[in-house]
Amino acid sequence: MSNINQSRRRIFSRKKSNAIRPPWSKTDIEFTDICSRCDKCIKACETQIIFRGDGGFPEINFADDECTFCKKCAEVCPEPLFIDTEQAPWELKAIVQESCLAYKGVWCQSCKDACDERAISFNPAIGQAPKPQINTELCTGCGACAAPCPTNAINLLSLDQ
Repeated sequence: MSNINQSRRRIFSRKKSNAIRPPWSKTDIEFTDICSRCDKCIKACETQIIFRGDGGFPEINFADDECTFCKKCAEVCPEPLFIDTEQAPWELKAIVQESCLAYKGVWCQSCKDACDERAISFNPAIGQAPKPQINTELCTGCGACAAPCPTNAINLLSLDQ
């Protein structure tokens, strides 16, 4: 295959972004096709977790706070970017990484304490710190567990990734 064909294919192929878009937003490709990057959702976010990401498109960052599902981002958006807000906001679920203090033998339950949905439990184990278990049926993907984690061991990922 010639280099010209490879370059052309690279230009016209679209990779799915790993960015977390605001709740109730359409798929990433639809989102970036329609979003005008007006920043209205960023300004409306009551917890300030929406920021200008790659290409100026809105992204979510759970480092400092959680999503309260207030729907303000969807309400202020002038574009048809959002699905029905009566549906589930997204398919995000919390995932605990190996950097979790519990996996290192340190007793920490900051993620459980922050989870209003009670989706995180710790099962006692003899001779070791209890390790977190996430009930994906209860997890809303709000990100409340991510900010208080001292080792940033909580990631929120889409189930379809």
